[in-house]
Amino acid sequence: MTEIITNWEPRHAALFGQHTLQLQHRANASGLFTDAALARLIERSPRAAYHVNTMDNRAHNPRSRREGEIQGLSGKDALDAVRTGNLWINIQRPGETDPTYQELLDGLYAEFEDRVPGLKTYKQKMTILISSPKVTVYYHCDVPGQTLWQVRGEKRVYVYPNTGPFLTQQAMEKIVLNEAHETGMPYEPWFDNYAQAIDLKPGEMLHWPLNSPHRVVNADCLNVSFTTEHWTDELRNTYAVNFANGMLRKTLGLKKLSRATSGPAFLGKLALAGAVKAAGLQKKREMAFKIDFAVDPRVPGGFRDIAAYGLRK
Repeated sequence: MTEIITNWEPRHAALFGQHTLQLQHRANASGLFTDAALARLIERSPRAAYHVNTMDNRAHNPRSRREGEIQGLSGKDALDAVRTGNLWINIQRPGETDPTYQELLDGLYAEFEDRVPGLKTYKQKMTILISSPKVTVYYHCDVPGQTLWQVRGEKRVYVYPNTGPFLTQQAMEKIVLNEAHETGMPYEPWFDNYAQAIDLKPGEMLHWPLNSPHRVVNADCLNVSFTTEHWTDELRNTYAVNFANGMLRKTLGLKKLSRATSGPAFLGKLALAGAVKAAGLQKKREMAFKIDFAVDPRVPGGFRDIAAYGLRK
């Protein structure tokens, strides 16, 4: 597949990373996202490579999110449970299980770098999302650069400004310091009045400015999509400033902190962030999960409760 994005225009290079971009792609023609291909991937993916979740779709309640397991099921059965239930499966780094997905990821970023002058990305990552009809993804933001690629089904994506009150400087610092989860950000229904509401159909992708909060509502159909994330030197510098500002705010009580990514103050913050990282002083994100349901296509919702147990990833 020589061209993945099919309607790129020269102006998109100037808009990339600065404004929301909705473009067309042909990744859904790769054969990697059919039922058969996804079933094989589910069966071959190790436990550490996937999450399966459910949550309350009736209200914005991040505490309702639950973690489950896929045990003793074929990939087809798991897909059937998602198709008729209230679930989503996230398969992380699928290229480590099947190199063909890595080839797609490499091709996508090679295309971006070829078309956006000066763009050099690293630490690229793909996550495949298989989700039930009407599933919602709560209001959150991501730390790296992020793109959403719709393959099957339809969804509405709400993209919010990456400034206050939708994303405060202090909230971003806590996320970067691993003191808060991305989904724990405050959300008010009136935020929607200031969001871009974008309907995504198969063969469309959405790229938004760094750290823009967003939430997703699936249409009444099975959805298959994937996200890609990346870093650049510019994104790393923004991360370092947020990290250092968070440390200075927490330890010294400083309040008016610049977010500039140039000049002597920035270089000092870059050094501070690097020193804290090198010394291992950053609070590590807790990677312990309580597993309390099993995917089961035979029951309503596509899952059944099980005795809870812990899993560390």
